[in-house]
Parts: sequence; C-alpha cells; structure tokens
Amino acid sequence: MKGKVCCLLFLGFFGMNSQATELIYTPVNPNFGGNPLNGNFLLGVANAINDYKAPKDDSLFEEQSDLERLASSLESRLISQLLSDVGNGNTGQLVTDDFLLNIVDNNGTLMIQITDKETGESSTIQVNGLVPDM
Repeated sequence: MKGKVCCLLFLGFFGMNSQATELIYTPVNPNFGGNPLNGNFLLGVANAINDYKAPKDDSLFEEQSDLERLASSLESRLISQLLSDVGNGNTGQLVTDDFLLNIVDNNGTLMIQITDKETGESSTIQVNGLVPDM
C-alpha cells in the first residue's frame, strides 16, 4: 500500500507541475523564413549530394584572343557608324573577312544587303519609315 501511495504522490506532484506549450514550426531554409545563417550549410549539403558533371567538350566555348575581340569591337563600331551615316543621307559599304555589307537609303526605305563571302549567300533587310534629318 505504501508503494501505491508513493506512486500516486509522485504522479500527482509531476502531473500538477507539467505544462503544455504551443508547437511552433520554424522553417530551416532561409528562402522560406528560416535562419539566414543556414544558407551556407544548405548550399554545402546540396553541392555535396549533386552528382551532375559538366560536359568536358570545351570546343563549343572557344575564348577569343585580345586581337579577335578588338577586331570584333571595331567591326561593330564601323557598322554603327555606317548606320548613323545613312540617317544623314549617306550610303555606305563595309567589307570584312566574313561578309560584305551594303547600306542604301532609297527614298526613306533603308536597304541593308549582307553577303556571306564564303558561301555567296545574300540577305536583304528593308526597313520603311526612315526620315532623314531636316
């Protein structure tokens, strides 16, 4: 009987002092409101389990030399200058290693003819509504 009384006192003592609290969900991912300090840890875990390997074929992305970048920049600048000169009523032609570019203002219609030197293929672009400066 003494054991039952001790057990009841024990349960009664801890039963009265126990408290229940509300469960609150706290997200881990900082994108969803979690602690921003978890970001590096989560990124490290994601990188550790990522088994994707990039293709080894680098031929698709050849890096240009400084001289090639300069030539490309100059070609772009010359084409821009040629187009702005057409707006002033001038016509022009640009010859590069790869193509031939003719630009003509035909009474308000801008005609750009591009000829590929290697294949001989030609494309013509016509833009209506060119109004020369007065």
